[in-house]
Amino acid sequence: MTLAPRVVLVHRRSEYEELLARHGSRGQAAFFLESRGRSLVDVELRHHRTRDALAEVAGAVPLDWRSARVERGDLDRFLFTPEDVVVVVGQDGLVANTAKYLAGQPVVGIDTEPGRNPGVLVRHGAAQARRLLRAAVGPGAGSRLEERTMVEAVADDGQRLLALNEVYLGRSGHGTARYRIHLPGGAAESQASSGVLVGTGTGATGWCRSLWLERGKPIRLPEPAGAGVAWFVREAWPSPVTGTDHVQGLLGGAERLAVTVESDRLVVFGDGMEADALELTWGQRLTVGAAGERLRLLA
Repeated sequence: MTLAPRVVLVHRRSEYEELLARHGSRGQAAFFLESRGRSLVDVELRHHRTRDALAEVAGAVPLDWRSARVERGDLDRFLFTPEDVVVVVGQDGLVANTAKYLAGQPVVGIDTEPGRNPGVLVRHGAAQARRLLRAAVGPGAGSRLEERTMVEAVADDGQRLLALNEVYLGRSGHGTARYRIHLPGGAAESQASSGVLVGTGTGATGWCRSLWLERGKPIRLPEPAGAGVAWFVREAWPSPVTGTDHVQGLLGGAERLAVTVESDRLVVFGDGMEADALELTWGQRLTVGAAGERLRLLA
């Protein structure tokens, strides 16, 4: 017997909910914002738009399907299944936060604030949810799914991190990181820098792009569905024992960038989620490159 699809609604707490949790009441939250030149009215309006979008998507789930909800902070404890259709209701970044927990399930991005979000990954409105859910699992669904490259970081002790946008290696707090970088062609260099960033074509619209622009666009950034990833060293500086000859490049699908740690403690995190970081110490080795997993996003 084939199980009916399960729609998993992924969302995050709104700014309004976070303010209430922090200050205890609406009045205290309003006072806090007003003391900083802001109004609670706009925050409440955005909160209600998000709640309305969630309700509209939930109401669009076919009666013979199953459904579940998970908040961003609980993603690492939620068990996704092969039959899931994952509907991310919120911002582009929430899709990235969700992607590393998936194993090929189709993802539908619902934009709760059109015009405020870039809409790179959350491309659809809540009013389209019923049609989108059917399209994600119906005949020809595979042709409607855009497969986006992800990046992985694997440590020599077996720790592994997966990300949609980028992986960062450096010091917590972004101080000076010391390591030895090893390129696929065999070149190697000891460096002192603010860290190493390895990003996908999806991440090329964010953090990686800012580094790319600073350097006068000397390399071609990868495409979201392309096999490669780009890497950049942040603010490397020379010394008698460190160099700056190898600070950016592209990695093909099977190529890997390797880094040997030369500091007491470095961290590795993906998509800006430093709270979910790997920790490495002196002498450990990390390899980074395109992952086998891909985000399957409904176009």
